[in-house]
Amino acid sequence: PARYFDIKTTEPISFFLSGLEELLAWKPDGNDDFNISTVPLAKRQPPLHSKRPRTLVCHDMRGGYIADRFIQGSATRNPYVFYHWRYIDIFVYFSHHTVTIPPVCWTNAAHKNGVPVLGTFITEWTDGEKLCEAFLAGGEEAYSAVSEQLARIAQRYRFDGWLINLENTLSAAAVRNLPHFLRHLTAEVHSAVPGGLVIWYDSILRNGTLKWQNELNEENRVFFDACDGLFTNYNWKEAHLERTRELAGPRHTDVYVGVDVFARGEVIGGGFDTDKSLRLIRQHGLSAAIFAPGWVYEHLGEENFLQNENKFWGLLAEYLPTHSISTLPLATSFSLGMGTSRFLDGKEEEAGPWYDLSAQEIQPLYPELKGRLSTSCCLQDAWYGGSSLRVQGTIPPGEERVAVRLFSLQMPAPPKLFLTLLYKLEGPHPDEFTVSLEITTWDSGICHEGNITSLPEPNGRYHPRFLPAPPPSLAKLLAACQRGSNGWTSRCYELDLQNCSLRDLSLLVSRHQPSPQETSFTCLLGEVRVLDAANVAASPPQVHSLAASQLWWQ
Repeated sequence: PARYFDIKTTEPISFFLSGLEELLAWKPDGNDDFNISTVPLAKRQPPLHSKRPRTLVCHDMRGGYIADRFIQGSATRNPYVFYHWRYIDIFVYFSHHTVTIPPVCWTNAAHKNGVPVLGTFITEWTDGEKLCEAFLAGGEEAYSAVSEQLARIAQRYRFDGWLINLENTLSAAAVRNLPHFLRHLTAEVHSAVPGGLVIWYDSILRNGTLKWQNELNEENRVFFDACDGLFTNYNWKEAHLERTRELAGPRHTDVYVGVDVFARGEVIGGGFDTDKSLRLIRQHGLSAAIFAPGWVYEHLGEENFLQNENKFWGLLAEYLPTHSISTLPLATSFSLGMGTSRFLDGKEEEAGPWYDLSAQEIQPLYPELKGRLSTSCCLQDAWYGGSSLRVQGTIPPGEERVAVRLFSLQMPAPPKLFLTLLYKLEGPHPDEFTVSLEITTWDSGICHEGNITSLPEPNGRYHPRFLPAPPPSLAKLLAACQRGSNGWTSRCYELDLQNCSLRDLSLLVSRHQPSPQETSFTCLLGEVRVLDAANVAASPPQVHSLAASQLWWQ
């Protein structure tokens, strides 16, 4: 069927639904198995419902369902990718189709990095009025059928809820039922999807008029009260934020103030001035909804996209609270889910462009310090997948080393950790430097390394011991200890901790001799792993009841 398979190539594709009839007629179908997310939502800290302000990203690009619709990837040159997951809380996939089901590759990539994904239910213009009249003016049976279907769709494809965007006038009968519909939908989504969300877009007033408010006020509050959050329109001034904060009360972080990166209409700042908008939003303790950050790709072009993308998010970083990884194992080769080649064990296996966000790996923090440090993606060389992480920086005069924070962690430390690292030093004098890993712990008087006689580290910084060879029981898993190849160096480490809580994982670059000059370095990271020794030793679960279907031999 053309909905599920590309008519030119027969490859499975992600899809949307058009109109009320298609939505009500939808039911699970064996052909849509490919569209079910295979990655559960990773745990992170703090959880979504903590009271700190959140950041929502609403992705709207060229109508949606472009190269990202190919579930098994495509040979797309210079595709759009998103990878600053540590800085955001919610990802919305937006298009102008009635029911926008997020392409499964986005759900997989976001979930791997702990970010929930919402689809969009939209009605617009006169067709939208007719559609709303049909399901809202009809009464409970009609709107319940719609909310049950939306909840079933999210449950079936394993994404996390809906942005509801009704952009047309409503009759008196329809608007009377709208809060009931939102309340019913929110309850259905919460019961069908653990941690599910329903967010309402600021468009319709309580009397049914279409009039964007750019704030939470008495005209739209009834809809905010009926669901998990409000996404405001973009043309606000500071006075709107003040009124919103006051009216929202304890739910102020459930208001996502809209920021249009394309800066359409009268806005405080978009493009590379988006930080001006964010600064004001955060001053009032509100959450932010960044709309169409694909501006970087669409407006500035595909060629220098990765460089511009790092610049864009780097400018916002001080207003984006980051998230910590809270479970082990942590293992990543930093792949963005795209590349100009595919690499395996540090060797190019296959040249040519590829794009598959489901193959994106856990992404780090991407720290930037002007003139002193930058982290970016390197497509020219990798250990595995399509890219490695390039860390460039300087060691200041008189200093011996510099620590580059890769991941924020928040979890109790197991008694024994194994860590592995694959790296490659670039530049004229690679042998001047040593590269290793550093773990920091949250300050606690009782945390210490190794056995009971060791003293606590004063600053909670631990340098895991180098393991020249893995213990026999782990030889297979830690085979990488000696197997650096194709110019990559491989290292294994172990660390014993007692009564500690993990805080950061950093890359430590040291020079052999302190120097009065500053020294520049470039290091490619191919893979990093942090493993709980107790779980590593356990045998992996056996696979049962394997079945294959949808085979097409060519």
